[in-house]
Amino acid sequence: MTDSTPTAVQTDRLPPVLPAVASAAVAALPSRLHKRLDATVERLAGVPVGRVDGGVSVDCGTEALVTLTPGPTGAVTDPHQARCSCLLAPRCLHRTAVLVACPVADPATHSDPVSTADSSAQDSLGASTRRSGGPAMSAGADSGRTGRSTAPTKAQRAAASALWRSAAAVLAAGAPAAGAVPQAELLRAAHSARLAGLPRAESAALRTVRGLRAHRGRHAGHRLAELVEVLHDLLYVAGRLAAGDPDPALIGILRRAYQPDGTLEVYGVCREPVISATGYAGVVTHLVAADGRRLSFGDVKPGGPDRARDCARAVTEMGAVAVNHAVLARGGLRISGTTVSPDGRLGAGKGVRATPLTGIDWSGGPLAELFARPLAEVVTAQLAADDPEDPVRAGTALVGGDLMVVGAVGDQVLARELAPGTDAGADRAPVPEGPVIRLVPVNSHPMLAHVANLRRLASRPGLRIRVVGRLDPDRASTLHPLAVGPVPGAATTLRLPADWHGRADLGYDEIQGGHLPPRDPAAMTEPVLALGADAVAESPLWRVRRLVELAVSGGRRAVAEAVRGEGTGLVGPLRRAGFTTAATVAAALADESGRRGRDVFGRLTDPDPDRYAWAWLAVTAHLAATERELIRSSWTAPPVG
Repeated sequence: MTDSTPTAVQTDRLPPVLPAVASAAVAALPSRLHKRLDATVERLAGVPVGRVDGGVSVDCGTEALVTLTPGPTGAVTDPHQARCSCLLAPRCLHRTAVLVACPVADPATHSDPVSTADSSAQDSLGASTRRSGGPAMSAGADSGRTGRSTAPTKAQRAAASALWRSAAAVLAAGAPAAGAVPQAELLRAAHSARLAGLPRAESAALRTVRGLRAHRGRHAGHRLAELVEVLHDLLYVAGRLAAGDPDPALIGILRRAYQPDGTLEVYGVCREPVISATGYAGVVTHLVAADGRRLSFGDVKPGGPDRARDCARAVTEMGAVAVNHAVLARGGLRISGTTVSPDGRLGAGKGVRATPLTGIDWSGGPLAELFARPLAEVVTAQLAADDPEDPVRAGTALVGGDLMVVGAVGDQVLARELAPGTDAGADRAPVPEGPVIRLVPVNSHPMLAHVANLRRLASRPGLRIRVVGRLDPDRASTLHPLAVGPVPGAATTLRLPADWHGRADLGYDEIQGGHLPPRDPAAMTEPVLALGADAVAESPLWRVRRLVELAVSGGRRAVAEAVRGEGTGLVGPLRRAGFTTAATVAAALADESGRRGRDVFGRLTDPDPDRYAWAWLAVTAHLAATERELIRSSWTAPPVG
């Protein structure tokens, strides 16, 4: 029965659709309707959506009702699960537009059992490809550690070449022109990459399509820099694989295969709300095992910000045990029959058994390792070790440190790292010549408490806090704090309720005035330390970043027009500042953007997108490496006073 109160089409109300289904629908659509497809998708934003038995219906007019009936996984995995009542179905504009408007499903999560046609390709990947749990593919996380270097097969090189062509065409056209048809080409190429056993390339292609949709739809929270990053990864991986590069990191791992891990004792660190741009939301509880491993247990499912908020005290089944995330984040579990993925996620299979353990303070047991080394030392080691070309970027691992609040700029709290010390009751001083550290909300959504909590912390200059958070690898000396607690032995520190067990989850717990020490008049009268110079924002590299982002947001023609208008203003400042390589690759991209070919009759022809894509890729790769080094140095630079 159809819901009597339909609402406007929103992607979080429509079921996800497998890439192969969506791309096949666009391919079957008569070419004369391709130009109308994008406009039809846009009009769906105001079209009613109703509930029917087993799915949803989209009213596309008096003669067209599209019905989607997802399979057992919650996604549309077969073309027959999408029907239209019009006479032209299934090769109709209504059905295709609705499928294109749906979120892109992750095949690793939503695929039904593989068909006979696909089975040979899947079987060759081995039993390790069987995946459970989690909404997103983890490509490339461990692939570089296997030590195997086998050249890509002919099928893999062909699939990578198809991805390269699709991605290069999108780059040349720019996001505004990358509508449903170019996206379908990417989805089709992603499906081919999946069958060829190229999970990292497939994941990058799906993220690129999601990024294009978010950019074109002006979705809240979308950043152009994220689309630049994922398109760079797609071109980088596809280009190297198509050329036969044997680096196993380019292949990636197909799925997060959960492996048995015996019996584990784990202790909670904090909870983190999750609101993803791909329509998932929930909570992840970060844990540390007795042997020191960093683990996590999550409840992340399709949903919006309200689901992330409501998961504050959510109960998730772990085998035969109901786990309360609020309790686990401050307590512990002894788990038998454990399964753990390569990226540290705990499984929740039927054979898992767990019994509660008494929680421990951040200063005790394995949790103390989070604060055993100076924060600046840990962060610079992360940035130096991580591969800028790996999609699993720096900043995923939790870090901890003791800081002193010195002020605020907007929603950012400014702090300094405290020098080591053991005197009980004494407030430790900041590290001499240490950098000013920016604490930036991990999520600014008003349903969550991050912003309000940071503002309260900023209201007490001189406050000592123990912080657990995540490095921001794209900004100078910046952390995204997840939880805070009192500094052991400090006088001017937090005074949290006993049942909080010495920590406040910044996304969920609300810090009140009574949790803060009295205002220190001396600290209030001292001048706030000037914010340390942002080595990235204040360098001439912003010109390169603008060029790279303009290429994605406007396409090749926009770059050519901007370069003609700017003249020598692009490379001159770079050379004078010593960024000679950046100047060289930027100039090469500028030259290539305006290059045009001619046919045998002397007529201008569309330029080959390959050379332009390689030029853009060179600029983007150099920019990422240079910015990374500047960010690493920002953690050791003294503040400007």
